[in-house]
Amino acid sequence: MDMHRAGSRPTRRASADYFTGTVWQDPIVTTEAPARVVANRVSFEPGARTAWHTHPLGQTLYVISGVGRFQTKGQPIVEIRPGDTIWIPPGEKHWHGASPNNGMTHIAIQEAEKGSAVTWMEKVTDEDYGKPVG
Repeated sequence: MDMHRAGSRPTRRASADYFTGTVWQDPIVTTEAPARVVANRVSFEPGARTAWHTHPLGQTLYVISGVGRFQTKGQPIVEIRPGDTIWIPPGEKHWHGASPNNGMTHIAIQEAEKGSAVTWMEKVTDEDYGKPVG
């Protein structure tokens, strides 16, 4: 068993290389082989978002507070709210983050393949982020 008490691991600011705006991450679990699960609680301040990215084995997002946005490449932006669950299949290019006027927090769960759980790509432009929801 590996247990981490609340507050025993510091909140970290997400890298500006992969996120736009202020984003905070709290680790939940990073397992060792043969397990592959990686999970974090991620809090986005209003307007903050990920860069475009993919996951080799997919990703699950579970929104726990606020109002956010999610987009799969080539699809419309959708609004996400507490209780929403999103499954992103392996290799699907997407981004997620807060709405322009509200923060959003979700739990992000993915599996690592060969030590990597994500492939980061270009940042989402302000123009693309600002497109209407729908």
